[in-house]
Amino acid sequence: MNKGFNRRTFLAAAGSAGLVSLSAAGFASKAEEGPAQVNDKINADRAAAIDILKPSKTDLEHGLELHARSIVVDTYGFSPRATLDNAVLAKLMQSGAGDQELTDAGEDMAMTRCVTDLAERREYLQAWEAAGVTCIVQNAGEEGNDPLRLLKRLARFTHVTDHLRTHVSKAVTADDIATAKQAGRHCLCFTTNGVPLLQQWANTTDELRYVHTFYELGVRMMHLTYNRRNPIGDGCGEATDGGLSDFGRIAVAELNRAGVIVDCAHSGPKTSLDAARLSAKPMVASHAGVAAVNPHIRSKSDEIIKAIADTGGLIGVCCIPKFLGGNSDIVALLDHIDHVARKFGVEHVGIGTDTAYTSRLKPGNTPLPPRGPQRTRWEALWPPGSLGGAGQPKATASLAWTNWPMFTVGLVQRKYSDDDIRKIIGENMLRVLKANDPT
Repeated sequence: MNKGFNRRTFLAAAGSAGLVSLSAAGFASKAEEGPAQVNDKINADRAAAIDILKPSKTDLEHGLELHARSIVVDTYGFSPRATLDNAVLAKLMQSGAGDQELTDAGEDMAMTRCVTDLAERREYLQAWEAAGVTCIVQNAGEEGNDPLRLLKRLARFTHVTDHLRTHVSKAVTADDIATAKQAGRHCLCFTTNGVPLLQQWANTTDELRYVHTFYELGVRMMHLTYNRRNPIGDGCGEATDGGLSDFGRIAVAELNRAGVIVDCAHSGPKTSLDAARLSAKPMVASHAGVAAVNPHIRSKSDEIIKAIADTGGLIGVCCIPKFLGGNSDIVALLDHIDHVARKFGVEHVGIGTDTAYTSRLKPGNTPLPPRGPQRTRWEALWPPGSLGGAGQPKATASLAWTNWPMFTVGLVQRKYSDDDIRKIIGENMLRVLKANDPT
């Protein structure tokens, strides 16, 4: 059975490191042993996390064992991505392909080459094994509200789960995730970065009828907004903070009715608060920071976190360095988790990395033709200073998606009980998913 990652390798490395800590160099040399080798990128990222955390041998061993035994759910993230094929892109560019065609081609390759390319498939599965993640709540719908745009990513990841189902299956219930763990598989649970709207505005019922359609396609969570204002409410990038619209209140009620988790990760403060006070079912900020630890447009205030917790929901702390602040490393991630757990309860925090592993495989020697400047996408409203500043390379490496086992080790170091750690790394999201299930 698939154990999630090569535990023997890491425990052997720990044993060679003595009782105090495992050095980065010691880990790197030992990590190449065993039948299921980790690659050099995964190895280097793991070494960075170990060097920052400096866990004792006991904490490292216990954290890795606990991680391997637990159901681990990334409350919002991206499955491993393939390298783009430059030869294909170059041919498209030379034929006069427009921006949208090139974007679609790039997404197709990054998201689905694991199906058709055996080398990419090995890399894809290797990343899953290293992370030891049971389920990713997968971004399967492009930012926006157009159903046709939202369908494209959903189709890509459905294609992956159709063809790699013995390794990565589709999950639509909490029980599906538990079953995948028992079977030694991983799984994807789909979310979209917007509520699908017909945009004909005849009446509110018609406007929201695709919510149920997307539910039937397997979507179990939806963003109310991205960074901009939309008909539902204000995004976090807007200078104003208008909250949910009248239509937005109807949309929240429809998501509750349909069995789709309400997600305010990218919503403005008042929109987030309004949604939490209105939602009749547990809702989430699936990938965000904690404003009390590091103020940022993508962080949630204590008032919002409490309102989300009052629904029975959770905040998934992300792994984006700029949002975390501090040293922008794995320690900063744990600080954000600590704040929510200590102030609002361990039942109301998870980890939503908002990151992905990207294949190390080379794109080939085909040079890409030069492209002129491109206009900023409509959805990409990021006020000055809200992006960039990624921090030191080692700090960023410590937050790598494949370092999920080290997040668990860090929680062990901070003296959380095993039961509480299991809640944070997976069981809390299972509870929210189950509570939203209309069946």
